[in-house]
Amino acid sequence: MSVVGVAIALMLVFEGLMPLMAPKAWRQMFSKLSELSDGQIRFFGLIAVLVGALLFWLQS
Repeated sequence: MSVVGVAIALMLVFEGLMPLMAPKAWRQMFSKLSELSDGQIRFFGLIAVLVGALLFWLQS
């Protein structure tokens, strides 16, 4: 499996932990997320991309 495949597999594992272990909290989190404006959601997306890119850069 390539590095990208491993990365996608790990992402799916981590993304699945919250709904598996705490479905009520997961549902509440998504209900609160739906109340955010587009700009706020984009900001959080930007932060996630920057942190991911930084971690990737630090590993290489």
